[in-house]
Amino acid sequence: MITDLYPLGLHLAGKAVLVVGGGAIAARRASALVEAGARVTVVAPVAGPDLRALLQTGALTWRERAYETGDLDGTWLAHTATGVTDVDTRVAADADAARIWCVNAAAHRASAAWIPAVARRGEVTVAVSAGGDPRRAMALRDAVADALDAGSLPLRHHRRAPGPGTVHLVGGGPGDPGLITVLARRLLSEADVVIADRLGPRGLLRELDADVLVIDVGKLPGHHPVPQDEINALLVEHALAGRRVVRLKGGDPYVLGRGGEEAAFCRSHGVPVEVVPGVTSAISVPAAAGIPVTHRGVANGFTVVTGHEQITALPGGSDHTVLLLMGVNALARSASVLATGSRGDGCPVAIIEDGYGPNQRVTIGTLGTIAAQAAERGVRSPAVVVVGDVVRLSPHVASAHRRGSSVSAPSTPAPPLRKAHS
Repeated sequence: MITDLYPLGLHLAGKAVLVVGGGAIAARRASALVEAGARVTVVAPVAGPDLRALLQTGALTWRERAYETGDLDGTWLAHTATGVTDVDTRVAADADAARIWCVNAAAHRASAAWIPAVARRGEVTVAVSAGGDPRRAMALRDAVADALDAGSLPLRHHRRAPGPGTVHLVGGGPGDPGLITVLARRLLSEADVVIADRLGPRGLLRELDADVLVIDVGKLPGHHPVPQDEINALLVEHALAGRRVVRLKGGDPYVLGRGGEEAAFCRSHGVPVEVVPGVTSAISVPAAAGIPVTHRGVANGFTVVTGHEQITALPGGSDHTVLLLMGVNALARSASVLATGSRGDGCPVAIIEDGYGPNQRVTIGTLGTIAAQAAERGVRSPAVVVVGDVVRLSPHVASAHRRGSSVSAPSTPAPPLRKAHS
C-alpha cells in the first residue's frame, strides 16, 4: 500500500516536457500535456496511430529514434511508457539523477510520480489516486464527477475574484428538473443569486444553500410584477457587486425568452455573460403528447411564434407545423386567421397544458373547433398550441375522437407516450 504520496498541481504552460514511447499510453499522456499548455517532445522510433493523429495537429515535436540520456536536458517533467522495461527503467533513472520528476508507466510502485484519474468541471479539478489500482481510481473519479454534475456537492465559491461577477442565462427546460442540462444544474449549485422565472424548474430552488438570494420575477399573462427593465437592472447590479448570478428561465433563453435583450444589457454594462441553452418547450412539450414537430411524409418544417404576433404570413399549409407559445388568450383570433389560408377549418390542433408537469392535459381539435373546446375545458397557461397534420400522430387523437373530435387517427401506429391526462 502506498500512502506517502504528496498530491500537487503543476502549471506546465510553456514548459518543456518529455514523453518517451509511441504507443497508446504515451499518446494519451502527450495529449493531456498539450492541453495543459506544455511544450511536448516525444521520443520514439515508431509512432502508433493515436500518436500520429496527434502529430498531425502540429502540437508537439517527434524525435523519430530511440531514447538517449541527453533528451532530458532542459525538461521539467518526463513520462516514459515504452512498454520495454529496460528502456523505461533507464529513463526513470536518468530523470532521478537529473532531479527531474518522471512518471514511469511500466513500474507504478517504483515511479517517482503518478498520474491520477482526473475529471474537470469548470474551475473544479478532481484527481483521484487509489493505491496503484487505476480502475478503482477511475470509478471513484466518475462517482464524484456525477455528483458534481448533479449539483449535489458544495460548489459555492467562498473567494471572489476582483472585478465584476458573472451572469449565466440558463435555459431550464419545460419545468421538469430532469430536463435541465448538466451544465445548468452545476451553475445553479455555484450561484450566489438566482433570478427565476415562473416556468423554469423551480423545484431545484429548494436545493440551494440557505444564503443564496432567490429573486422571483415570474410573469403571468397580462401581469408582469417585475418589468423587464428592472430584471435587466437586477442582473447588472448583482454582477457588478462581484456575485455569480444565474438567470433561470423556462425553456431556452433565446427562444421567445428575451434572453438576447438581457445578454446585450449585461455586456453593455461590462458584465461577462454566458448563455446556457435549454430544452425549448416549443419542441419538448408537443413530444410529451406524442407529437413530433416534423415527421417524414407528414411535415418537414415548423414555425415557432407567440400567440400575440401577426401570423397572417406564416408559410405552408397543414403540412407545415405551427407552434404557438403564450397563445391561449389569443387562441380564437389565431385559429381564425390560420384557418383562412390553405390549412382550412379542418386542420388538426392540439393544446398541451402544463407540459411535463403534474397537471399535464391534452386537448385535440381543429382550427374550426379548438377555441370553443378550450373555453369549455377551461384551458389555461402555460400551454403550447400545435397546428398541423402532425397532431394526428398523437395517441390522444383516439380518445379525442371518442369525445366527438373531427380529427382522425393516422393509419400508422403512434409512438409510445409518457403517462398524461387527456
